Amino acid sequence: MEGHNDSPDFQSDIENCLTVLKTGGLILYPTDTIWGLGCDATNPTAVKKIFALKQRAETKNLIVLMADERDVLKYTSQPDLRVFDFLRTVHKPTTVIYDGPIGLADNLTGADNTIAIRLTEDPFCRHLIRRFRKPIVSTSANISSHPAPAFFKQVDDQIRNGVDMIVQHRQNDLSPREPSAIVKWNRDGSVTVIRS
Repeated sequence: MEGHNDSPDFQSDIENCLTVLKTGGLILYPTDTIWGLGCDATNPTAVKKIFALKQRAETKNLIVLMADERDVLKYTSQPDLRVFDFLRTVHKPTTVIYDGPIGLADNLTGADNTIAIRLTEDPFCRHLIRRFRKPIVSTSANISSHPAPAFFKQVDDQIRNGVDMIVQHRQNDLSPREPSAIVKWNRDGSVTVIRS
């Protein structure tokens, strides 16, 4: 297995997250980038709770984390397979905006019928998503317009108090982290960089 899967925190955190996600609750968890707020990406009621906690307009897109390429194929219509070759060449976590989401909460998708998806390499996130068998939302754990927290200690009390479960794993990790790059994959196979 990858990374810290054998630590007691890791396993109990996974089990507790699964319980919360299955009941439409919110989790505060470490991702491959910064600390994030998460929920079941197929549950519109859970997604609504994230918008409310962040005080963010529901017109703003949220990122969805997936563990495997086949997840992208399942939750988007007609993805261009060249995107996976592109992702193998990037050196930082990269979120891709795809056309035609399928089976995800309606309030996650943009007015232009797009969805922002990141294939995560993080061992905790991958393990959680594979066990949950559904994608999870990943949005920065901050009130809208406030700075995004790179470390657990920077997460606002209002956010901590607004979730159903706080992951213990990596709370003391102070490795430098930053939000993902965001790109739009165009129909002709070209890439538009939205955030580098």
